[in-house]
Amino acid sequence: MRDPYSVLGVKRDAGPDEIKAAWRTKAKTAHPDQNQDDPTANNRFAEIGHAYDILKDPKKRSRFDARLKRAEGGRQEQTFQQKREAAREAAERAKAARANAEKVMEELARAEAARKAQQKPAGQTAGVNATPSMETPEEVISRIFGVPPGQQPPVSGQPSPGQNAAGASAAYGVNATATQTARSEPAFGDGETAEAARPNSLPAQAIDLLTSLVRRIRGTAPALDKAPDVAAIATVTVDDLMKLNWITVPLPDGKDGRFQIEPGAGDGDVIKLRNQGLKLQGLQRGDVAVTLRVDPNGPFRVQGSDVITALPVNLQNAVLGWTTVTDSPTGPVEVVVPAWSGSDQTIRIPGLGLPKAGGGKGDLVVEIRLVLWEKPDDKVTDLMRSMREGLYL
Repeated sequence: MRDPYSVLGVKRDAGPDEIKAAWRTKAKTAHPDQNQDDPTANNRFAEIGHAYDILKDPKKRSRFDARLKRAEGGRQEQTFQQKREAAREAAERAKAARANAEKVMEELARAEAARKAQQKPAGQTAGVNATPSMETPEEVISRIFGVPPGQQPPVSGQPSPGQNAAGASAAYGVNATATQTARSEPAFGDGETAEAARPNSLPAQAIDLLTSLVRRIRGTAPALDKAPDVAAIATVTVDDLMKLNWITVPLPDGKDGRFQIEPGAGDGDVIKLRNQGLKLQGLQRGDVAVTLRVDPNGPFRVQGSDVITALPVNLQNAVLGWTTVTDSPTGPVEVVVPAWSGSDQTIRIPGLGLPKAGGGKGDLVVEIRLVLWEKPDDKVTDLMRSMREGLYL
């Protein structure tokens, strides 16, 4: 249920007289007779009465205050720990990003040095390959991040790891060896230079590296972790479960969350209020896990989709049989007690239970409770004595 202090609108140090006065005011305002057009009036009136029942009793109020302090202390400690953990993870991510940026700059410098070496005259590089083993941008990024190049998919317009050196050089517009360069004819027209048309110049390589880096980050960046769930308990009545009412629960930020009971819901079920829990920096907002508890003080018990009630039956009616009326969640209902019924027997009335998830309803289960008359009956006593001792009259 909601915080009884907030239900009555009083402070936590309010005295008995102040609590009583607030209860009277709230009860008059929310009374069903004064709100006949409001379908939630009964629930609000019952909630106000339950809140006053807790706060007017010093023992119940003390137990509630103790539970509230423990819960607030636990949530505060959990929040501090999560903030420290989030800050530590953010620092580690920033450190890793700086290290990766430094590696990218080193690769750019290495690519520039290789480009300048390729511009030397063929005579200065005789007997030596003018082009070192070429790497695609994807292979460079894979080497930086420690992933074997063979595990990365080939990029459109770039050679795959299975291409030979000549094919890789051709893809970048570079002749395979200095000897081939010396013998081949110029590959470019008048007024056009190889440097201007070469696609592996430093600006192009830088763009390719940055594109590959962005592709890698987008493809492997893990989603933000989610903050832990916050636990809450919602006490509901059998009437709430029957009518699929809307239920209100307090949230960690001081606001109220609302949800509607669905068919099939019962005692102990957990309902998630998505993204309404803890909100911490660096984490996705958590959920509120609401556990349903059926009010144990009501006239009915719940077992699955069945509603259980007890029917007192005296000895005479249990032996001879009896037709009577008992209460059910939908109103009075007629019950036929068969002759010679004992306390170990039950009577099922189909369709008067809770709504089921797949449709339909459960049963009303009437448990027979054998009871004696309020005062001793001499005739019944003599009969029982004669039956026990074998003196049949």
